[in-house]
Amino acid sequence: MFNGMTAMRLDVAVIGAGPAGLSAGLYASRANLKTIVFEKGVPGGQVVITDAIANYPGAGADAGGQSLVARMVEQAESFGAKILTDPVEAVDLSGRLKSITTPKGVYEARAVIIATGGKPKVIGCPGEAELTGKGVSYCATCDAAFFKDLEVFVIGGGDAAVEEALYLTKFARKVTIVHRRNELRAAKHITEKAFQNPRLEFMWDTVVQEIKGEDVVEAVILKNLKTGTITERRAREEDGLLGVFPFIGFDPVSGLFKDAVAADEQGYIITDDCMRTNIDGVFAAGDIRRKPLRQVVTAASDGAVAAVCAEKYIEANKW
Repeated sequence: MFNGMTAMRLDVAVIGAGPAGLSAGLYASRANLKTIVFEKGVPGGQVVITDAIANYPGAGADAGGQSLVARMVEQAESFGAKILTDPVEAVDLSGRLKSITTPKGVYEARAVIIATGGKPKVIGCPGEAELTGKGVSYCATCDAAFFKDLEVFVIGGGDAAVEEALYLTKFARKVTIVHRRNELRAAKHITEKAFQNPRLEFMWDTVVQEIKGEDVVEAVILKNLKTGTITERRAREEDGLLGVFPFIGFDPVSGLFKDAVAADEQGYIITDDCMRTNIDGVFAAGDIRRKPLRQVVTAASDGAVAAVCAEKYIEANKW
């Protein structure tokens, strides 16, 4: 019950409107299942802040995250899926009908697909939290323009870090990649582009110890892991600001399902090949599940599989 009203009944509730959730919504609604995709913010997840998606089949080298997501949303809605901007506050997955509670109401679903994705990992150093939004950013596409002709530091050495660093060179005067190892982990074609970019520099075997500043980031304290040398890099007086962009991985957004669905030690939900969790009628898709590769293409695939398997589950349990 919610405000005296009976819960709305659904066939499939999809929690999260990233590529996995939107793909699940598309396939479930095409199967003529009453489907709502719940999203607390803007549909798209991490992909919506990605400048270019050159490795999604058919997207084209210049395809952007926002345009791709817009097409995904339009396609899912065209088959009847409802994309609802309403954060899920609580779930009860124990019964045959699963309960989903949001500020706007309570919903009961015959099957649930969890597609809540991940969020950027933080460095965890002093000053990071206090200066987030004041020079510390986790989205180059969102904030690069604020650092035009300034100096920025990108933390990390994987695909995301190097790609975002390359994007930042379109705006910043100088971009330094700070990596705790002595070589990049990014794909070869990405690293080759990075080494050829004259605005990119590299600090190997180095970590961020502290981010300093009163109202904005004014300095970064760096430590070389091999030599123990401590270096302070300060913003030029005429700049007054440094940029720090951590891209060191993601954590699963699985807290809502803690102790309800089986997960690994990192919090990633465990599924089988059909995206089934340990609970009947509950599936997981995309970056939230334990898997070897987290990309838009694998998320979309997961969502399709989860929806098809949810359809088969519902068909086999006609109650």
